[in-house]
Amino acid sequence: MALIETVDLWKTYVMGSEEIHALRGVTISIERGEYVAIMGPSGSGKSTLMNLIGCLDTPSKGSYLLNGKQVSQMNDNELARIRNEEIGFVFQTFNLLPRATALRNVELPLVYAGVSAKDRQERARQALEKVELGARMGHRPNELSGGQRQRVAIARALVNNPSILLADEPTGNLDSKTGQEIMTLFERLHKAGNTILLITHEADVASFAYRAIHLRDGQVENDVRRAA
Repeated sequence: MALIETVDLWKTYVMGSEEIHALRGVTISIERGEYVAIMGPSGSGKSTLMNLIGCLDTPSKGSYLLNGKQVSQMNDNELARIRNEEIGFVFQTFNLLPRATALRNVELPLVYAGVSAKDRQERARQALEKVELGARMGHRPNELSGGQRQRVAIARALVNNPSILLADEPTGNLDSKTGQEIMTLFERLHKAGNTILLITHEADVASFAYRAIHLRDGQVENDVRRAA
């Protein structure tokens, strides 16, 4: 069974008297353990597809199965639970709490999941070790470099052992050397068995993935795999 399965997925926005079709019948299947880049120019529908796969939005039409669960029909509470348990988000802007330490930032998804304080700390510590930030657990975001902040964000995304790591332009706010280090980290996480979905418009970032799905005008233009 595929981890992500979309069939004839549409997303239509109504702007006044006009209908905008952000996605027009997207059908894709992604297996557990894959490393996939979703690419396309601005307006191609890649952010819309990311929001649907990440359960931040629901499709206008079509079906989306995540881990065998029919997501397209879920209510807001069910979607929130799926987001917390199944998906680890990594954003371009890090989205960290400025006054909280790295450890506390990483713990947050576990607070929502109702995990006990002792377990939370242990799991957050392990996640920070995975991204080589064990020595920076007590630091706040303003005491960390951009690359270190993104590592904290990645640790936070990993802490719930999600089915998918969903990274939206994860190197967008970083210089090229730091961006390279973050992509090397993703490569390591993929080799450790994580399923990674990367949203990017940059070919050099997408080249780290083993499969690239190109969108144009809300449709899949091509779907290319490279040898592992």
